[in-house]
Amino acid sequence: MKMPEASFFEWQRQFSSETDCLNHIKKMRWPNGFVCPRCSCEHAYELATRNVYECSQCHKQTSVTADTLFHGSRIPITKWFWAIYFLGSDKGSISALRLSKHIEVNWRTARLILSKLRTAMGHRDSLYRLSGVIEIDDALVGGRRKGKRGRGAEGKTPVLVAVESKGKRAGFIAMQAVNSVCHDSVEKFVAKHLTRQQEVHTDGLPALNIIDKTQQHEARVTPSELVDEWLPWVHIAIGNLKAFLLGTFHGISGKYLQEYLSEFCYRFNRRQMEREIPNRLLNLAMIHTPIHSY
Repeated sequence: MKMPEASFFEWQRQFSSETDCLNHIKKMRWPNGFVCPRCSCEHAYELATRNVYECSQCHKQTSVTADTLFHGSRIPITKWFWAIYFLGSDKGSISALRLSKHIEVNWRTARLILSKLRTAMGHRDSLYRLSGVIEIDDALVGGRRKGKRGRGAEGKTPVLVAVESKGKRAGFIAMQAVNSVCHDSVEKFVAKHLTRQQEVHTDGLPALNIIDKTQQHEARVTPSELVDEWLPWVHIAIGNLKAFLLGTFHGISGKYLQEYLSEFCYRFNRRQMEREIPNRLLNLAMIHTPIHSY
């Protein structure tokens, strides 16, 4: 579904106050009027001072932001809306420190907002399955310590990467941080992200042979100078990911890596509709179930 494009000035005009933001949530959640989530009654009393509706039949009170990503948040909704805009509109993403300055909250609050939004991005893309010709490879990401490079490098997290090959362009992608690249992690990754019986290309890494169980798998041990001919798109995706992580975040630790992978994939999979991402992300926040703090 096509969403409206968002410009800085249009977003500012549309969501300049708490009332504007809450009215937008009401309109999106209940386009034909309030519906009680308990008894489906369409009649309610609005307790405007608390932004709550009380069902006239069962008397359940429902907050405007209940059962959304904003559920139970003490952060002003205007700050949430602007966080969504800054995250969605910047191709290179935004750090918690920079966001905290933009919306005038502390670093921990900005970090919490971004964590919930990135988690929701990952949940949204988990609904898709890759199909057609698919390239799969692994990469090592993160780590701040100098030392050994390659598969034995310390402080780095293995990441499994799958990319649809559409000839002269890449299709959808999926990325997942794993403890190790082994038969078990590869099998779970493939089951989660791929439709069965697809044509899958990989290098000669033995751990990837498990893909044979469910896919039409072809593995080639390829010299480094020819690897881009056999797995062109997956290596471009890995290169873009590393540039994304280094450019904005200057490196990422393993604990939060999956959140950043989810954001990268969400952006990549919507690169043809880049100016729609803020509104898509806002819509996602309104239909997503609450994500509890940790």
